[in-house]
Amino acid sequence: MNKTNIISVLGTNISITSFNDNDYICLTDMVKAKNDEVRAADIIKNWIRTRTTIEYLGTWESIYNPNFKVVEFDHFKKEAGLPTFTLSISQWVEKTNAIGIFSKLGKHGGTYAHKDIAFEFGGAISPHV
Repeated sequence: MNKTNIISVLGTNISITSFNDNDYICLTDMVKAKNDEVRAADIIKNWIRTRTTIEYLGTWESIYNPNFKVVEFDHFKKEAGLPTFTLSISQWVEKTNAIGIFSKLGKHGGTYAHKDIAFEFGGAISPHV
């Protein structure tokens, strides 16, 4: 990671980390901006479990990541949306070699996603804004 910046969006601080000349926006901060009362990790886990999210992430990775493991993606896509399907960001990254989303510990920690993915996430959690 190169550096972390903070921007203010509608009065809420959102962390942005630069990595390989790309901006990664903190999804955890985005959730907190929408509703301080909920656990951000739960919202993010629920979002990544849906079929539409898995398909979007897989498509994004297929376009921008030459090392993306498509076979693992196909497994997740088949299971996505089922009541028994669980998936964490770490599992997604580890199994598919994803580069578009990651979890970061420590200061400015949380789940970060490439700006394309973060905008998609923002539409999912608050489509009217």
